[in-house]
Amino acid sequence: MGYIMEALHYLISGLGAFAAGAVNALAGGGTLITFPLLTALGLPAVSANITSTVSLFPGYFGATWAQRHDLAGQRARLTALLPAVALGGLIGGLLLFYSGEKVFKQLIPWLILFSSLLLALGEPLRQVLKRSPHPHARRNSPRLWLISLPVCLAAIYGGYFGAGLSVILLAILALFLDDSLTRLNGLKQFLAFAANSGAAIFFLFSGRVNWRVAGVMALSALLGGIAGGKLAGRVSPVVLRWMVVSIGVVVAVIFFIQIYLKA
Repeated sequence: MGYIMEALHYLISGLGAFAAGAVNALAGGGTLITFPLLTALGLPAVSANITSTVSLFPGYFGATWAQRHDLAGQRARLTALLPAVALGGLIGGLLLFYSGEKVFKQLIPWLILFSSLLLALGEPLRQVLKRSPHPHARRNSPRLWLISLPVCLAAIYGGYFGAGLSVILLAILALFLDDSLTRLNGLKQFLAFAANSGAAIFFLFSGRVNWRVAGVMALSALLGGIAGGKLAGRVSPVVLRWMVVSIGVVVAVIFFIQIYLKA
């Protein structure tokens, strides 16, 4: 019976990671699927978040590779901003690891609600950014160091929890840089990948990754990302995004009840 339950856990976690990979490719917010799923399967909160981050890492790499052509001519920006986001991701990972289970559990419902709000605002933000040029900015601004602090702070959040990081980064980039949304989106994708890398590399050696589950989920997330890429244009990302937002709100309410009302 134990083997059957273990196999069932792997199957459920694999399906969840597949869905998260597809959702990340189409709309974003995959962490809002994998994290509560892993906690429901019995993983401690910090271990669940760490395992989720490591498991979804291949999907971030795939999305970044798919948008690599949008990075043409942005070497100066990458050189200036990559160290900041990588460091921020590492700091976020360290904060998660050393803040402990109790602190993280208290923050879980707030983090999920915040992530859901970011995801809900993602598409309206894109529409605003399309209509809002920044004539005062310059494409190759020498003040790129000014962006390092806000993107580093965003990456710290990304390393600590992660869901909604892409929305924050895109808003920061659009505020400071005058460029097409397509090119900024490509830059944002690479920076989000770098932030995730900073946290994931630390987590690999943290001793808190459930490697059996992570292996199944990593492969599933990669396949889900590929499937999501092929479904682009056939599935409404707006509908999918609001489905994930709804799941996030429900999960946040459940965690509020478990953590605060039953305490």
